[in-house]
Amino acid sequence: MNTFFLEFRDPLFGIIIFFVLIFVITFFSYWFAKFKKKEDYRHLDKFLKQFHTLPSQNELKVLITKGELSEKSWLLLASAYAKNGNYEKSIEIYSELLKVGDKSNYRDTLFLLGKTYFKAGFLERARQIFLEILKNNPRTPQALNYLLLVYEQMRDYSAALEVLEVISELKKEITVESAYINSLLILNDSLMSSDEKVNKLLEIYKKSSHLTYLIFEYIFRVNPKAAWENIDISKAELLVDVLWRCDKKDLNFDIIMQNGYLRELYTAKGYIKEATKSSIFELDVLINLDSKVNATLGFEYICTSCKTAYPFAFSRCSGCHAIDTSMVELSLVKDYHKDFSEENNSFQ
Repeated sequence: MNTFFLEFRDPLFGIIIFFVLIFVITFFSYWFAKFKKKEDYRHLDKFLKQFHTLPSQNELKVLITKGELSEKSWLLLASAYAKNGNYEKSIEIYSELLKVGDKSNYRDTLFLLGKTYFKAGFLERARQIFLEILKNNPRTPQALNYLLLVYEQMRDYSAALEVLEVISELKKEITVESAYINSLLILNDSLMSSDEKVNKLLEIYKKSSHLTYLIFEYIFRVNPKAAWENIDISKAELLVDVLWRCDKKDLNFDIIMQNGYLRELYTAKGYIKEATKSSIFELDVLINLDSKVNATLGFEYICTSCKTAYPFAFSRCSGCHAIDTSMVELSLVKDYHKDFSEENNSFQ
């Protein structure tokens, strides 16, 4: 009996009991947490099953009014649907929230509905919603900015300029936006000759010093001579894809020979032999290949504001809606045009 009590009072025995208790507590805590997580997922799956197919308006109204989710949760759900491109479900939720939701959030919900209509391409519905917001709250910059985008997409540039006037009254800087919309107005004027367009675009460019790509991409297409005479060579890298695609007969070699970047660019193109190397990797490779390998430049366009990459040129980023933020990234690609030309020549 005394031996038993001696062992019971042994410090080693206490340590063993301590670790056994820790193991038991950890074991049960782990399995309880796993069970709780499984239950949470089960409840979430049960709730989300209601949205595998779009509920009718009456069903959606019942779900919202039942209060199983707060209005904030419904807004997050609608936002998630919109981000995944499921605009129909997002629009349904916003529309029902406007009917039965908290009236204090009415304007914010209406604005989100207008944004969703805009992203989905329902421009007329988006226009009506933003006008409704501005009717009751005329000094709402977010609604004005989206209304401007709507008119731009609808090519109603005169209405877009009217919106810009209202934005300017709110002490907002609109120099770039005004130059951009006026440039689009000129470019889309079917009654104006190409020479008139060139002159008006150059006037805008000289006043704002913005929209280099939008303006000179057009001028290089219709009047390369005027483009070379008016281009700011320090901005040549912004137009590298336009300059690269210029026909040899349209080049101004007097200007090219005075600029190191242009000499490297057109040596890489194979039009001249005035550069032996370049600090730009892609141009350096093409210069050293000397047209022995079937390669050319490829172009990708990065928005310097939101860092989104596009395979095509743009003047307004479709992601963040910033203007004149395009930056051209170079790459080396196979020259399929050369392949095609060689194949055609082989039949002659």
